[in-house]
Order: sequence, then C-alpha cells, then structure tokens
Amino acid sequence: MKRNIIIFILGAAAVVALDQITKAAITSRFLLHESSTIIDGFFNLVYVMNPGAAFGFLAGASATFRYVFFTGITTVAILLIIYYLAKNKHGSIITVVSLTLIFSGAVGNLIDRIRFGAVVDFLDFYIGACHWPAFNVADSAITVGAILMIWEMIGARKRNPPVEES
Repeated sequence: MKRNIIIFILGAAAVVALDQITKAAITSRFLLHESSTIIDGFFNLVYVMNPGAAFGFLAGASATFRYVFFTGITTVAILLIIYYLAKNKHGSIITVVSLTLIFSGAVGNLIDRIRFGAVVDFLDFYIGACHWPAFNVADSAITVGAILMIWEMIGARKRNPPVEES
C-alpha cells in the first residue's frame, strides 16, 4: 500500500510538472499557431489551443458548456482514481502506474482548462500532408496509462480466467 502511494504521488507530481513546464516553454517561446520544424517531413513543434477534447471533440460547443462539461468529467475521473487507489490496497504495480499516468494527464489538462479555457497542444507528428492531431505530455500520459491498463486487464484475465458455473 505504502509503495503504491509513493509511486502515485511522485509519479503524478513528475508528470504534471513535466506537462506544465513543456507547455510554459511553448507558450513563452511561440506565438499562437506558430510552428517550428524539428524533423522535416515528420515532426514539428507548434503552439495551438484545443478548446475541445481528443481530435477536437466538442470544440464547436459553447465555451461555457465545454468548461462545465470537461472540468466536471475530469474532476469525477480524478476522484474515482483516488478512490480506487485508496480502496484497492494490493493493486499491481502496472495498475498503479497506469492510474498514475491517467490521473496526472487529466490534472495537467485540467490546469490548462481552468487557466485558459482550452488545452495547450504542441507536438505535431505527420507524414507528408497527413498530420496526427497536435497533442501534449498530458495526452501522452493518458494514452500510455490507458494502454497499460488494457494490457494489465488482459493479463489478469489470462492469469485468472473466469470460472464457469455448471
């Protein structure tokens, strides 16, 4: 239990700090919509503000609705993660790390929504004219955390297959 709490607190603090430091670096060095090529034909740093969620989800909704919806959903997710970790005293290290990444990514993007009403995105990967939507460290943490959680769930199911009742 104590090990899981330490991993959670230190991991979350590190990811949130890295997320906010990288976003501050971009916002202080770039103008909005400015771009700098890092690897020609593959990777740029850009400065964009995403008022929606992944892939611009709800970007066209009113600012008030987006603020209430995204801060509400994120707050609920954060509280559920804390509740789960507090109740599940013997969670695997992979579960703890996955929840830490999801939590810290949610916190990093929530900070932006509260400060700016949108999320700072700056990592732009592309091949030719095909661009992946710009994202940030918090988005990466959420994605890696979700992948780890799915991996752990599949592994747990293989280790403990459901027992069929006869």
